[in-house]
Amino acid sequence: MSLLSWKLHGNGKTVSAGQVVSTDERLTWPRTIGVGVQHIAAMFGATFLVPIITGFPPTTTLFFSGVGTLIFLALTQNKVPSYLGSSFAFLAPIAAAKTSGGMGAALGGVVVTGVILAVVGLIVRQSGIGWINWLLPPVVTGTIVMVIGLNLAGAAKNNFVAAPMIGVITLASIGVISAFSRGFMGRISVFLGLLIGYLVAYVQGDVNTDGIKAAKWFALPTFTNPTFDGKAIILFLPVVLVLIAENVGHVKAVASMTGKDLDDQMGNALMGDGIATTLAGFGGGSGTTTYAENIGVMAATKVYSTAAYWIAGVGAIGLSLSPKFGAVLSATPVGALGGVGVGLFGMIGVVGARIWIEGKVDFANSTNLLIAGSALIIGIADMSWTRGDYTFNGIINATLVAILGYRILHSIADARGNK
Repeated sequence: MSLLSWKLHGNGKTVSAGQVVSTDERLTWPRTIGVGVQHIAAMFGATFLVPIITGFPPTTTLFFSGVGTLIFLALTQNKVPSYLGSSFAFLAPIAAAKTSGGMGAALGGVVVTGVILAVVGLIVRQSGIGWINWLLPPVVTGTIVMVIGLNLAGAAKNNFVAAPMIGVITLASIGVISAFSRGFMGRISVFLGLLIGYLVAYVQGDVNTDGIKAAKWFALPTFTNPTFDGKAIILFLPVVLVLIAENVGHVKAVASMTGKDLDDQMGNALMGDGIATTLAGFGGGSGTTTYAENIGVMAATKVYSTAAYWIAGVGAIGLSLSPKFGAVLSATPVGALGGVGVGLFGMIGVVGARIWIEGKVDFANSTNLLIAGSALIIGIADMSWTRGDYTFNGIINATLVAILGYRILHSIADARGNK
C-alpha cells in the first residue's frame, strides 16, 4: 500500500457504535475533508498564539506547521495521527534571544533545537526510550514545564498593564467560554477569548489597521534566515527536554486510543518533529510539537485516519499564502495579549503540576520536594549567572538543578538506603 492510499471504512459514511476509523482507513473524501478542517480549527488558536506573542510572521509559522505535519506523517509511515503546531516551550527562549540578538538569533536557536531533537530520535530508533525515562522522570519533567510557563509571568504583566481593560475582558472571556462550553468550543477558549479582546479593542480604535490595509491577499510567506549565536542557542537547550517529553507522551496517548503498539514509531516521531522544527528555524517559523488539541478531535469523532491530517497539513499551507490574513493576526492589541498571557502562561505551569500528579511523584520524599522547590524559585525569579560571554538564565539553571539534582541526590539516598 502506498503512503497516500487508505482503505474505505465500511460504507465510508458512518462510524458504528463501538467502532473507530483506523489510521489506515478513511471515510469518503468529503467527510475526510470535513474532519481535516476540524483539525485545522483545533490547532488554529495555539499555533497562532506563539507567533503573535513572539512577533514572528504568523503565516510563515503556519506554512512550516503544515509542511512539518506532512513530514511527520511520512516519517511515521502514516501510523501516528498527529498535527505539528507551534510549541509554547519556545516562548521564553525566543523572547530572550530576540532581546539580545534579534530574530535571526532566535531562529538559530530553533534550528539547533530541531537538530538535537532529530538526533535524539535517531538514538531512540536504535536503543529505545529507556534512557529517556531514566533522564526525565516525572518530577524533573513536571518541574521544567512549570518553570517554562511561570518564568513568563513578567511578560504577561507588562502586556496586561499596557491596556488593563482589554486584558480583563480577554481573560474573563476565556474563563466564561471555558466554563460554559463543552467539547470543541472549550478546547479553543483561549483563542476565542483573544478574538473577543481583539474585537473590543478594534471597536475602541485601539487596533492599528495600516498593515492590514497594505497587505496583499495572496503571496508567499516571508522567509527569514537564521544566525547562529552561542549565547542565544544555549537558551534553547531546556526546550529539547520538553519536546522529548511532549512527543513521547503524545505517541503513548495515541497508542492507547488506537489500541496499537507504536513503540517502534517513537524514534520516527522525534525525528519528524526535529526535522520540522529545523526547517521552521531555517525559514522564519517557530518550533513545532505534536498537538494534544487534535487528540480531542479524534476522541470526539472516533476518526483516527491519517488522511484527515494530510488534509489539515495541506490546508494550513494554503492558508499561509494570504499576507492579509497574517497582517490581521500581527495587529493583535497588546492588552489582548496580556489577558491571554495571564491565563495561558499560568496554564502551562499547571500542566507541569499535572505531570507530577499523573506520574505519582512522591512529595513526602524530602529530596523530591527540595529539587522541585529549588528549581521553581530559580526559574520563576529568573536567577541568572554569567560566565564570560555566556549568560545562563533562570530556565537553564532550573533545568540543571532539576536534572543533576535528581540524579545526584537520589544516588546518594539510594547508596545510604534512604528510599
